[in-house]
Amino acid sequence: MIILIIKELISNLAILVTTLLLYTQTTSKKPLETSSLVSKKIIAGFLAGVLSNVLMQYSMNLGETIVDLRHVPLIVVTYYGGTLPGIIAMFFIIIGRFMIGVNSSSLAALIMIILITSVTVLSKQMNVRKSMKIFTALTASNIIFTVIISFLIRDLNTMLVLAPSFWILSYTAGFTSFYIIEYVRKNQRVLDYYKSEATTDGLTGLNNVRKFDEIFNQVSSQAKQKNERLSLLFIDIDHFKTVNDNYGHKEGDQVLIQLGEILKNTVRSFDVVSRNGGEEFTVILLDCPTERAEQISETIRKNVEMHPFSLTTGETIHVTVSIGLASYRETTESTNELLKDADDALYEAKKGGRNRVCIA
Repeated sequence: MIILIIKELISNLAILVTTLLLYTQTTSKKPLETSSLVSKKIIAGFLAGVLSNVLMQYSMNLGETIVDLRHVPLIVVTYYGGTLPGIIAMFFIIIGRFMIGVNSSSLAALIMIILITSVTVLSKQMNVRKSMKIFTALTASNIIFTVIISFLIRDLNTMLVLAPSFWILSYTAGFTSFYIIEYVRKNQRVLDYYKSEATTDGLTGLNNVRKFDEIFNQVSSQAKQKNERLSLLFIDIDHFKTVNDNYGHKEGDQVLIQLGEILKNTVRSFDVVSRNGGEEFTVILLDCPTERAEQISETIRKNVEMHPFSLTTGETIHVTVSIGLASYRETTESTNELLKDADDALYEAKKGGRNRVCIA
């Protein structure tokens, strides 16, 4: 009897862990949360109900009573998704249990599942650590199971083996399930962070030069295919070395951050702003002719010139920028020359006295 009980419950544990690992891997980018869309919660509740029904197919039969770990997917989906997916999973578990057989055991299972859903919802509202919430839900579930099963199985020897085995594997399955989910989610967050770091400038939050190159290649190909205009701005802060020398690099960083905000707020929402390194910024103006690009460039130049850049000391300073502009199909017929032309135009702007816009 002992071997049979442990064997069946371990089978449930293996199925549960494998299924949860596959599910969390496939949904790691958009995990289930209480704030998730209703449609996502419905699907999650349905899947949890299906998994619980699968576990019931590998349950241990003690007469009319079947014992398994069907409550664990219910607790997991209720904990992460809230009441709605929990109720949906509960509904499918109840249906699945009655399809196996309608008797006193299935009626007891109905009561048990409703109570477990309720205590999980309540434990989620507790103002305690996450691990304590999980422990509370699992403990309450184990107590509910033990009380109900004691009315169904009157054999004391069977209960002395079944109850401890169930508690041990229930805790093991529950905490293993939550560990897997949290582990996969943590890894995804780390992966997303490093992906962001690889393409984002850490100081300003703008695209870095690697992301700029990637986007520029994409939009250049698109401009060729669709016969669109494409304008490019090279922007450089005038005498930025003086700012760093007089106020320090920490204050220079404040200027860079605020300039990034000015650029984002000045250009159109679909244009691409990047920090290519140091005090050098670029703006890719999509489907934008030279005349319109010049207007945007002048607006940027004026906004920067008029902006009081705040330092951490409370002091404000003023800086200016020089801008080089080049446009595909107007100043050049080759997207390959666009970068060079914009850079050359920037050089002319700086050479001509700075704080100005020059067109290639």
